[in-house]
Amino acid sequence: MVIALPSRRFILAIDPEGPPEGLAGAVVAIGNFDGVHRGHVAVIKRAEALASRLGKPCAVLTFEPHPSDFFLGANTIFRLTSCDTKAVALERLGIDGMIVLRFDAALAALPAEAFVRDVLVGRLQVAAVVAGYDFHFGKARSGTPAFLVEAGQRYGFDVEIVERIAADANGSIEAASSTAMRAALEIGDVARAEHLLGHPYFVIGEVLHGEKRGASLGFPTANLRLDASNRLRHGVYAVEVRLGDAIYGGVANYGRRPTFDNGAPLLEVFLFDFSGDLYGATLEVAFRGFIRAEEKFASLDALKAQIKQDEATARTMLGK
Repeated sequence: MVIALPSRRFILAIDPEGPPEGLAGAVVAIGNFDGVHRGHVAVIKRAEALASRLGKPCAVLTFEPHPSDFFLGANTIFRLTSCDTKAVALERLGIDGMIVLRFDAALAALPAEAFVRDVLVGRLQVAAVVAGYDFHFGKARSGTPAFLVEAGQRYGFDVEIVERIAADANGSIEAASSTAMRAALEIGDVARAEHLLGHPYFVIGEVLHGEKRGASLGFPTANLRLDASNRLRHGVYAVEVRLGDAIYGGVANYGRRPTFDNGAPLLEVFLFDFSGDLYGATLEVAFRGFIRAEEKFASLDALKAQIKQDEATARTMLGK
């Protein structure tokens, strides 16, 4: 399936049998790219530069489900970006598209040599491949960056390997990694996650009908159900919300609502200075600051007073 996203010529190709129209002979940056963090962007920008020199389109080649989920079970890994969210992040980088290969038993069992021969060359007809220093592929992860370089020479496509990207501008030895971002988000440190990612951590979801408790408290919220793998710390955050072409400040609670029902995790977002019906709308919620942990309140009045304070805190954070 090939989908041309409406805002530009960005092409999202899901498990294509051959080179997707518009991405034939592309230079591909290959990897999982969960989070599309600064290390990933370095790989993608190298691919973009090579594509420009060769006069070829530039695309990301990635996999769904995440290989860790395939081998260990669904929701084993905290997914920083769903397939759709990843496509949004990649489109904003200005590349031509994203090719998604279905990661199943057949692909997992494919030897590294066969992956190069049958997938990269035979199926996708790539002009060049760019990968990170730690990229491995093929059965039992037998394909290394060195093997990819050698295979490219044999099969006639260029290969560039991008070295590790430090997480800190001062030369920290910590590489920018999805693992480091997950660790930051699990403790609610969205500021550190933003530094590691190179952009705010964000989620995209459709607004669902809820219990309308927020409205009864004077703070109507838009409710979003996040991916089941999400392990963002439960708590209250200052957020920025994209609705179409507009961006609103807001305050959001992610958690189980212990004052009421202690139910399944839900993201409840209150948009500042907004009025209107959001049901069914798609929102992009970027987390800009952690305010406090989720807690149970003795009364609705106590909860309402705290929400007012959270709103003031969020406005101050976003103003800075």
